[in-house]
Amino acid sequence: MKVTLLLLLTTACAPPAEVPSRHVFQGSTMGTTFAVTVVGPLPDALADRLRGDIEVTLAQVDGAMSTYEPDSELSRFNRWRRTDWFELSPPTFEVFRHAQEVSRLTRGAFDVTVAPLVDAWGFGATGPAASVPTYTDVKALLANVGETMLETDDDAPRIRKSRPAVRSDLSALAKGYAVDLVAELLDRGGDGVEGYLVEVGGEVRTRGRNEEGRRWRVGIERPADGPPSIQRVLELTDSALATSGDYRNFFEHEGRRYSHAIDPRTGYPVDHGLASVSVVAESCVRADALATALEVLGPEEGLALAQEQGWAVFLITRQADGTLTEQTTPGFPAFRPQP
Repeated sequence: MKVTLLLLLTTACAPPAEVPSRHVFQGSTMGTTFAVTVVGPLPDALADRLRGDIEVTLAQVDGAMSTYEPDSELSRFNRWRRTDWFELSPPTFEVFRHAQEVSRLTRGAFDVTVAPLVDAWGFGATGPAASVPTYTDVKALLANVGETMLETDDDAPRIRKSRPAVRSDLSALAKGYAVDLVAELLDRGGDGVEGYLVEVGGEVRTRGRNEEGRRWRVGIERPADGPPSIQRVLELTDSALATSGDYRNFFEHEGRRYSHAIDPRTGYPVDHGLASVSVVAESCVRADALATALEVLGPEEGLALAQEQGWAVFLITRQADGTLTEQTTPGFPAFRPQP
C-alpha cells in the first residue's frame, strides 16, 4: 500500500498581479484519488482539454493494469494458463519492464509475481482472507512466485510465463506510472503550463515551481495510527517522490500484526521495524517500485542497498518502545526551505 502524502499548497496573503494562475484538477481513479495542480495562464479551452486528457490517461492505466477489473489487460494475462507469448499494449509492457529492472536491482525483494501471496494474506482484490495461510499454503504458493518466471520480448510488446499458474500484481508501479504519463502530458501541454504537481494515491511528480515561485512543498506522513499528521516537509522541483509504509494496511491475528508488505522471497509479511520509506527519483514509476522494495528489505538491508546504489531515500524506523528514528542517504534532498 502506498501511504498518502500531505500536499502543502501555500498561497500568499496578497499575491502580486504577475503571479501565474493556479488550476487544480482532481477526482477519483485506480481505487484512490488524484490531484493535479498546474501553474500558468491557461486559457479556458486549454484547461478543459487538459482536464479531459488527464482523466482519459488515468482511466486507460486503470483499465489496463487493475487487479480488480476482470476485463483489464492484467486480469486477462493472469487468467492466461499457458506459457506461450501474450501480447501486451505498450504501456503495460513498459511497466513490466520497469518491474523486471527493479527486481534485478533489489535482488528479488521486488517481484510483481507476488500476486498469489498478496491474495492469500488478504491484501488483494479477493478481499480479507478467511484464515492466516499455513506454512504448507505459503510453500505451495511460492512454487509460482519469482521474478525469473516472467520473460519479456526485446523486439515486441509481449510477455510469457514459465509456469501457467503465475499471476502478477502491478499495484506497486501502476500509480507511479500513471503519474509519469500525466506529467508527460503536461510537458506537451504548451506554453500555458509553467509548472505542475501531479499526485495519484500519494505518489508525486513535480516540475518548476508553484504560483509563488517557490519549490513545491510536500509533507511526508508520520507513520502512526490515527488522523494523518506530518513527519517532515520536503521541497521538490523537477523530481518525483513515492512513499510506502506499514501503518495503514495491516491486520492483527492472535496478538500479532501482519503487514501488507509481503516478502516474495519468503512468502510472509515483513516483520521488522521499518515503518515508512520515501524515495526521490527522476520518474515516479521508479520511485514507486523502489519504495516498495525497500519496505520489504527493512531498515538495515534496505538502507545498505540504497547507499550502494546511490538512491535518494528517507527511512523512518519504529523502535521497540514505539519511538520513531530517521535515516537518510546522502542524495535525499534537505528538508530546510530552499530559495
